[in-house]
Amino acid sequence: MITCVTETAKAKINLALHVLGRRADGYHELDSVVAFANIGDELTISVSDTLSLSCSGKFATEVPNDGDNIILKAWHHLDKLFAGKAMALPKVHVALTKNLPVASGIGGGSADAAATLRGLLRLTRQTLSETEITSLAKSLGADVPVCFYEAACQMQGIGEIITPLTIELPRAIVLVNPLTACSTASVFTNLALKPGQPHLPPLDLYSPSDWRNDMTDAALATQPIITQVLAALKTEPAFSSVRMSGSGATCFGLVASMAQASAAAARLAVKNPGWWVRAAELGSSIIYQH
Repeated sequence: MITCVTETAKAKINLALHVLGRRADGYHELDSVVAFANIGDELTISVSDTLSLSCSGKFATEVPNDGDNIILKAWHHLDKLFAGKAMALPKVHVALTKNLPVASGIGGGSADAAATLRGLLRLTRQTLSETEITSLAKSLGADVPVCFYEAACQMQGIGEIITPLTIELPRAIVLVNPLTACSTASVFTNLALKPGQPHLPPLDLYSPSDWRNDMTDAALATQPIITQVLAALKTEPAFSSVRMSGSGATCFGLVASMAQASAAAARLAVKNPGWWVRAAELGSSIIYQH
């Protein structure tokens, strides 16, 4: 019997995030290209007598350790699904090493919840149908379904329509966050779309030069410091693209090699010592541009 598993909750990057409009039900219709970096939070999930969570790592103090924690919510949601199948989900202790900044537009809590679900299914040696996984993950948050599969994809709808992709992109990425939380709800409020209001056209998968993040201006109104982050990234000539990820405040530069990414990250970190700066590789499901 398995009693302990480990999972990595990789950073989710919105390489493009087009907001097509706001639906009549109030949700925003999205069209996004998503990839995953090889850095993230680490979770160790162990069978225990009680359900509990402990946190360590650079951003541990910013993680709620109560009923609001999405990791604990993930356990409860899966427990409810298991109960409907007359199955028991063991109580567990989750040890989270929080390496990614919170409220940063790169998955964070959603990736942690998705990793928890993956780990619990491995722990119990159970599988769910694609419909069950999507419904379960969606009940925890719009980004949880894409974080569960953790592969390059086109993400549409409110996040629940996921189509695997093989696309040409640079190999490496530099992520920069000014360590200022950016509320997704505030960004959507600043986007100021009325229910039923269309916004901008969908993306063209094969025209990366036209990719954009339609939440950028609304995020700048929420956290103006993002302007400085984008400007700092644009000083690096090796970056082929510079954009914001998700609802911010993390921004990124794409670059051809890890050597270039590491060098650029080192320069940016020296110039901006109060910021979180990381170089990483993008996921292996992408065909890289040489």
